[in-house]
Amino acid sequence: METLSSLSSPTQREEQQQNQFLHHAKQKHLIGQTCTQCSSCININTNTIPLSIPLSIISSTTTVTAAIMKKKKKLNSNNNSGIASLFHHSVVMATLLQYLRRRRRLHRHVFPLLSVLSACFLLLFAAFSLPLHHHHEHQHSVSNAVEFGSESESDPPPLFNVPESGGSLGRDLWRTSLSELYQGCCNASKKFAMADVKTNPNRYLLIATSGGLNQQRTGITDAVVAAYILNATLVVPQLDQKSFWKDSSNFTEIFDVDQFISFLSKDVRIIKELPPKGGKVVTPYTMRVPRKCNPKCYQNRVLPVLIKKHAVRLTKFDYRLSNRLATDLQKLRCRVNYHALKFTDSILEMGKMLVERMRMKSKHFIALHLRFEPDMLAFSGCYYGGGEKERNELGAMRKRWKTLHKSNPDKVRRHGRCPLTPEEVGLMLRALGFGSDVHLYVASGEVYGGEATLAPLKALFPNFHSKETIASKEELAPFSSFSSRMAALDFIVCDESDVFVTNNNGNMARMLAGRRRYFGHKPTIRPNAKKMYRLFTNLNNMTWEEFASTVRTDQIGFMGEPNEVRPGRGEFHENPASCICEKSKAKARGVLIPRTQTHNHPNKDTGDVTNEQSAEDEEEWSDMDYVENVNSRERGLPNETESDPNILLKPEQPELEEELFSD
Repeated sequence: METLSSLSSPTQREEQQQNQFLHHAKQKHLIGQTCTQCSSCININTNTIPLSIPLSIISSTTTVTAAIMKKKKKLNSNNNSGIASLFHHSVVMATLLQYLRRRRRLHRHVFPLLSVLSACFLLLFAAFSLPLHHHHEHQHSVSNAVEFGSESESDPPPLFNVPESGGSLGRDLWRTSLSELYQGCCNASKKFAMADVKTNPNRYLLIATSGGLNQQRTGITDAVVAAYILNATLVVPQLDQKSFWKDSSNFTEIFDVDQFISFLSKDVRIIKELPPKGGKVVTPYTMRVPRKCNPKCYQNRVLPVLIKKHAVRLTKFDYRLSNRLATDLQKLRCRVNYHALKFTDSILEMGKMLVERMRMKSKHFIALHLRFEPDMLAFSGCYYGGGEKERNELGAMRKRWKTLHKSNPDKVRRHGRCPLTPEEVGLMLRALGFGSDVHLYVASGEVYGGEATLAPLKALFPNFHSKETIASKEELAPFSSFSSRMAALDFIVCDESDVFVTNNNGNMARMLAGRRRYFGHKPTIRPNAKKMYRLFTNLNNMTWEEFASTVRTDQIGFMGEPNEVRPGRGEFHENPASCICEKSKAKARGVLIPRTQTHNHPNKDTGDVTNEQSAEDEEEWSDMDYVENVNSRERGLPNETESDPNILLKPEQPELEEELFSD
């Protein structure tokens, strides 16, 4: 008989092993008796199958069992029932042998495979456990979150599922509380000297503004006050035509010059051109004053030159007047900004048409000043996860501001100085209660990243509009080649919107925030960027409900309420507290504003200096603001900032470029 090892085929070896087992049963045991020897050896019960054998193994032995059953028929024809019992032993024994052989083969192949799979899982787990790069932490996919909402009911709920509706918050989203109790007030007090009394006929002040439309607007407003301080006649300011925006428009092409002159005639004498002297053209003396120069600063630096030269031209005139002035001077600022400066009829008519078209689409709409253009991102020094391409592009653009320090994106974002991405703005608005049916007007230039950057915001708010989508090219043609005129159109729509959302604290944002406060405290939402940064960093670790609740809490004080705490910027143009008064009916009703909830209280015409800027403002924005530059002889004066012993004066800082306060 051949040995098992000598057989080359596995099938031959299996058949030979089975034949040997049958031979052993015939030769060694008595027919018809219990095989005690084999029972003790293999401990088997012919009526049971060991529970440790998998059913798959048992079913896989059907072929072998069928072959053995042929032998069973031969045995039954020659032997008695004992042989049948013996054959039952042989069938089970053969099944066990095959199971054991397969199990050995399984061990040889499966265990290495399991080891490889286990190693792969461990590597994946380690990779996902490592912290992501900081700049990518706040990136997330709105589209995925929206898709989660469309899954079947049998699927488990996702961790962060953005709803389509804003939910019911129990308040009116389109108005501020207590706004009916306040009104704008900018009339001069009785002690405010009129222009015909105080203007010196031999003093002429000329101003060259700087920056974009709204930065120039601040310069024009402050120029009127500077002329009043110097008892001078103001020549209509010259607009900036050489800076980044390169707009060739002059004053009369943006603003109604006749309205400007006539409305302010009692305050400051204004003329369109510098008159000749002795038939000759007068060349004004050109100089520049420090940033945020206070009245005493003008009297000490400019007045002596003006008395001597008779005509002085102040260059790069933006933020050249102190933020804190006596109340009458602040009210003069308001008369200029909110009443005298009026756009030309052509700009007003086009802006009005854009507003009407938005009203035709919806009763209420949001205007968003997105400000996510490349120049804004470059100036801020922020990083949004675009790799070397983004760093190179924005880094090259940032070099335009020669006095800016090397950027530290992590620090800048932590301090809340980075604009939110369009996606983050959309999530914030949804959390505040604005659903996908809300119409959104976006005032913006070319967004960095194009449509790919805007896609998540459009997914959240499909009713997405801009002046380019609601007006034809032909209608915009008279304005499209002039950045200031296009900015003026956006200014009008944002001013007339039910809710205005700003994504940075630039000039347009501050100008509109102050204007909307003055004209009825219409809701103006400014992201609490410091807290939003921390919230978006941990977005993947919370549910939508947790996120929305945190946003609503963090935004308290940043919604444009008349009595809210303003921990952000305190520029007068943003928060003209001197020009906001309680209405008489509010006084009659005895409505009180808790002091702990007010940043500025309505002023009375006392002539005292108001305190609109907190110490926190100075600390947070010190590298973006210009400190007031005065020498020691200018300090300690009444009714001026420097007289406040709690104000820490900082040394003079170098000036930045004219586009510092981006529109």
